[in-house]
Amino acid sequence: MGNKQKLIVLSGAGMSAESGIPTFRGGDGLWENHRIEDVATPEAWERDAALVQRFYNERRRGVLAAEPNEGHRILARLQDHFDTTIVTQNIDDLHERAGSRHVVHLHGEITKSRSTKNPLLVYPVEGWEIKMSDRCELGSPLRPHIVWFGEAVPMLEHAADWCAQADVFVVVGTSLQVYPAAGLIHEVPFAAKCYIVDPNIPQTGGLHRFEPIIKGASEGLFQLAQSLVPEFQL
Repeated sequence: MGNKQKLIVLSGAGMSAESGIPTFRGGDGLWENHRIEDVATPEAWERDAALVQRFYNERRRGVLAAEPNEGHRILARLQDHFDTTIVTQNIDDLHERAGSRHVVHLHGEITKSRSTKNPLLVYPVEGWEIKMSDRCELGSPLRPHIVWFGEAVPMLEHAADWCAQADVFVVVGTSLQVYPAAGLIHEVPFAAKCYIVDPNIPQTGGLHRFEPIIKGASEGLFQLAQSLVPEFQL
């Protein structure tokens, strides 16, 4: 057996929708009945940290109650056949709970908190709640370990490096509207086999070399897995 080919997957909100986690933004531009500016920016935290903390505590409670879906499990199973890296825009841990071993979180992880003084101090959240009284070892308050609008995306360069190594590249469940994450498709080598799995294929530049699979995440990924690995079974 030679070295396994590198499979790189860029996943978005549609990946977790089948697990009951609401997609990031509804058609009305709101996220769970809140304006993005009120819960997902550094300014929101400065203005009303308690509201932001409460909002993410509720999201965390929802994530902990959710289960990985068949799509998550298919990607974990493909590790038997490929050297697999998942680059996700999602803040949940469903890829990991399904068994994926190498997951790069572009927008942070809701199951973790971090220091408001030193962003390198990151801690697992016990249960679903970060309390306003919780402090890091430097004595400053803890905030959700999330990349908010207007903040740098620290894992972006790392993710771009992985995308540039792809032999097989799959986009699943993302509208490719959120930058800079959407720009990662331009890092993929021209020799790579490229696929996009989505019931509504995004109308965006750079997808002409992607083979479309016009289905939801689980159904589409099963079809993809069978075409990549003819003997694939769940």
